[in-house]
Amino acid sequence: MQGSADARSAPEAQPAPQDAASSQATDAASGETSEMAARAGEWHSSVSLIGTSKYPDDFKHYDYVNPDAPVGGTLNQIAIGTFDSFNPFIVRGTPAAGLPNFGGGLLYDTLFEQSPDEPSTSHAMIAEAMTYPPDFSSATYRLDPDARWHDGEPITAEDVIWSFETLKELHPQWNAYYRNIVKAEKTGDREVTFTFDQTGNRELPQIVGDLTVLPKHYWEGTDENGNKRDISQPTTVPPLGSGPYRIAGFQIGQSMDWERVPDYWGWDKATRVGRYNFGRIHYTYFRDQNAAWEGFKKGGLEDYRLENSSQQWAEGYDFPAAQNGQVVKTEVPDGQVASMQAYVLNNRLDKFEDRDVRKALTLVYNFQEMNRTLFYDLYKRQTSYFDNSELAATGLPSERELKLLEPMRAEIPEEVFTEEFTLPDYSDRSAARTYLREALDLFRKAGYELRGNRLVDASTGEQFSIEMLGSDPRDTRTLEPYARDLRRLGIDVNIRIVDTNQYVERLRNFDFEMVGMRYYPQSLSPGNEQRDFFSTQAAETPGSRNYAGVENPVVDKLIDAIVYAENREDLVAATRAMDRVMLWEYYVVPQWNKTEDWLAYWDKFGMPENGPAYSGIDPFSWWTKAAESEAGAPSAGN
Repeated sequence: MQGSADARSAPEAQPAPQDAASSQATDAASGETSEMAARAGEWHSSVSLIGTSKYPDDFKHYDYVNPDAPVGGTLNQIAIGTFDSFNPFIVRGTPAAGLPNFGGGLLYDTLFEQSPDEPSTSHAMIAEAMTYPPDFSSATYRLDPDARWHDGEPITAEDVIWSFETLKELHPQWNAYYRNIVKAEKTGDREVTFTFDQTGNRELPQIVGDLTVLPKHYWEGTDENGNKRDISQPTTVPPLGSGPYRIAGFQIGQSMDWERVPDYWGWDKATRVGRYNFGRIHYTYFRDQNAAWEGFKKGGLEDYRLENSSQQWAEGYDFPAAQNGQVVKTEVPDGQVASMQAYVLNNRLDKFEDRDVRKALTLVYNFQEMNRTLFYDLYKRQTSYFDNSELAATGLPSERELKLLEPMRAEIPEEVFTEEFTLPDYSDRSAARTYLREALDLFRKAGYELRGNRLVDASTGEQFSIEMLGSDPRDTRTLEPYARDLRRLGIDVNIRIVDTNQYVERLRNFDFEMVGMRYYPQSLSPGNEQRDFFSTQAAETPGSRNYAGVENPVVDKLIDAIVYAENREDLVAATRAMDRVMLWEYYVVPQWNKTEDWLAYWDKFGMPENGPAYSGIDPFSWWTKAAESEAGAPSAGN
């Protein structure tokens, strides 16, 4: 249901999108700028960066939900690792399952809420409407007069301003995301205006709506013992929220219980009708994925599972409950961008500074062999940071891309202009020797030589080594084959599996050499978040999401081109240009993805006939059959 608060090591595979969302973006591109300009100065409760939302401002609910879904029952989920805090807004601590990494999670609401049914589209939540001027220099949000905290206090403009200022101060993720917002001020009884340090950034008015709103009166108040609360520190005291659920009970590091808030202020909001139907949500913590898998098979611990192991998907569902129909398997198309999944190199380290070294490490990876022997040929190669979308770089740069790239040509690998980026293809088994020879030539060019069976620095004699970091014993399944490939080259490779807390801390502090992981989700309208992913400033900011340590002035300029793109065509061109530059720089070794979600669930749910077109799966739109069978079960809006 709710993602981990920090990046996890890559599961064997991650869902990749279908092409439907990309075609939506292309169809809408020509009218995007005029549509957004036409809406400038208006108050509206839906906003889209890609054309016009299919939902009018006064829509009542998403068209895929059951507005009369029964309420009640328990959703059981498994979380991996442990937790020690209910404060997800700081770098310290490991937040509990259900708390937000981005957005509101179960406990909080945001000004607007991103739609699961359409890309780059948001709808009113705490704010009932928003507006912006034609030059996109600011955005004003008008709060819903009914918005309330769980203690009954109204959500105020002061809460919004305090949340914005506090989050920017507490965490580099929010500081980067809202870098171009210079101030937030109250401009009406229920209005907050956010002023930007620039004009023409079409994304800024919308991303303001992603702001998680926190209760100023709670955090600036005192606890039951008279001690002043401190949002800059971890806490194990359940905080005050505004969302559809609140913390009902917990055992630190072992379990979390959430209960549905009966008098939640937002049950009639269009984003909530027919959703959040479970009476309780219970998380049980397991140490690793193997234990979690056994917990799912047992029943009563994890009610649904997004499978990320091809071996288990192909062979593991032979236990009695799956054979007799108690557990259902299905494949669900996913319309989202397949963000980069890779063996991520820590380019801050001297050993990865040379592009020839990074390219050599990419040449050695035999995806086809892993796909054949481990993955049942169920995956395709990851070939872009924006795979399966129109944002992915293909062929040679277009005319629009060249306008961006040519002024920086001296700082860009020449291949960007002359060759289509491709990854090694080991389909012909004789290719292994060719790629190994090419990789050795690149290492020699970088100052290394082969002495016996050891690849060493020619000047110092020190063997080239890599530590691969993982957080689960199952990670060795996908780390070890690549490690064997590297050892054939004479590299000393060590696989290090650590517990979840240590893993998270090492990622936050960039204390690793190589890690297998999937980057945070990309959208069809990339923007300010790219600074946190790939900018020079983020590379040296602990807690940022620039895990690879990309420090490249060309990438910085292309991120700005994405952020300031005046229309869809320019946005796509800038994103493709950045994509191809980073691919040719070999900052990571791309892994794999697939074009659907593998969903397995215990047959305890009622479900709408269709899921959301964009995200594919919305478990919050499900309900329990137990609630359905109860006489007089209340509807989801009550």
